Amino acid sequence: MTDVPDTIDLERHRDFEGRRYLVWPRWLGLGLLGLFCLLGLANVFGQRPSTSAASAPAARLTVRAPTKLRGGLLYSARFQISARRELKNAFLVLDSGWAQEMAINTIEPSPLGESSRNGRLSFQLGHIPAGGSYVLFMQFQVNPTNVAWHRPQGVELDDGDTKVLAIDRRVDVYP
Repeated sequence: MTDVPDTIDLERHRDFEGRRYLVWPRWLGLGLLGLFCLLGLANVFGQRPSTSAASAPAARLTVRAPTKLRGGLLYSARFQISARRELKNAFLVLDSGWAQEMAINTIEPSPLGESSRNGRLSFQLGHIPAGGSYVLFMQFQVNPTNVAWHRPQGVELDDGDTKVLAIDRRVDVYP
C-alpha cells in the first residue's frame, strides 16, 4: 500500500470526521441532477412529436410536431391534407408561433408561393383534387435564447379566401 501524502488527513478528507453535515448537500445536489435527467427522459422537456387533427366536409388536416421544445433543438413538422372534395387553391396558414424565434431550415416540397396574412405565414399549395393528398414537411431549429411557456402554433387550411378548417395548438419552449 502506498503512503498517504503529507497534506492529506484521512479522517478529515476521506471519512469527513467532524464534517458529516457537509455530505447531505452534496447528495441532495446529485439527487436533483438525477431527477432532472429522469424528467428529460420522460419527455417533460419536449421533443417527442404529437399528432393533432381536424376534419371538415371538404378536407382532413393532420399536424405531427412536438408541442414541448428546448432551446437549440432541431425538429420536424409534417402537415398532411387529405381532400374530400376538390380544393382549387389550397393555402396552409401557420400562426406566428411557428416562426417566432425559430429558424425555418427547409420546407419540402416547396410551396407555390409564400406570403403573410396578418403576421401569420401563408403557404400557397395550389390544386388538390378530390381524394388526393398533400404532405408538407418543415424542419425547424429553436433559437437557444427562446423561452416561451405558451405560444400559439395553430394551423389553418383555406381554399382561396375561404376557411376550410383550423387546428388550435400551442407550444411550450423550455430553456
